Amino acid sequence: MTTTDSGIPEGLASSGIETLIARLREEGVSAGRDQAGEIERAARRQAGEIERAANERAAAIVEEARREAEALRKGGEEALRIAMRDTVLRLKSELSDRFSDEVKRLIAAELEQQSFLQQLILEVGRAARAEAGIDAGQAVDIQLPKALVGPEELRRNPLELREGSLSHFVLSIAGNVLAEGVTFSVGDDDSQGIRLSLRDQDVQIDLTDDKVAALLLAHLQPRFRAILEGMVK
Repeated sequence: MTTTDSGIPEGLASSGIETLIARLREEGVSAGRDQAGEIERAARRQAGEIERAANERAAAIVEEARREAEALRKGGEEALRIAMRDTVLRLKSELSDRFSDEVKRLIAAELEQQSFLQQLILEVGRAARAEAGIDAGQAVDIQLPKALVGPEELRRNPLELREGSLSHFVLSIAGNVLAEGVTFSVGDDDSQGIRLSLRDQDVQIDLTDDKVAALLLAHLQPRFRAILEGMVK
């Protein structure tokens, strides 16, 4: 039987080496298997964490998008509500302005009618004496619209003027129909209507188109707005 230098039989030595190699191989495989398992478990844990983080991020993005969409919806509704409110207010204002303009136009047109002015002059003259407490000794001036009566016409003889004209009417009644002390003049502005004033006192009755329109609108405008409130909401 052949022996090794250490005195161990050669067959036994070879068998021991193989056994050692096999054991080392088995231990290496087992260690590698354990390490591979640990790597796999770590990878699974990391993948799970990544998946959870991705899900949380996706949920946050969806929630943020939902909040932004809701904010845009509310903002759009508010903008639409404000636009509708402004439109209604603008419409009411425009209708109110048109109503005022129409009232002023109608009054100005009426005060341009000579027959109406003639009646107005008579009524104002009578009222000035009978109702306003003006005695016969007070001088009253009635100012006429220059668009219908020229200053030079008031100085002419009534017989020289066209019968039926306002100038003819004024000069015809100045001395008899109205009380003495009543004089006529022509206004400096372009107003229609007449003004009555006491020359010795700071008293004036303004029946021009602007004043009459303002008086009527003070009465009519609130009622017109109430009608608009019922029609335009």
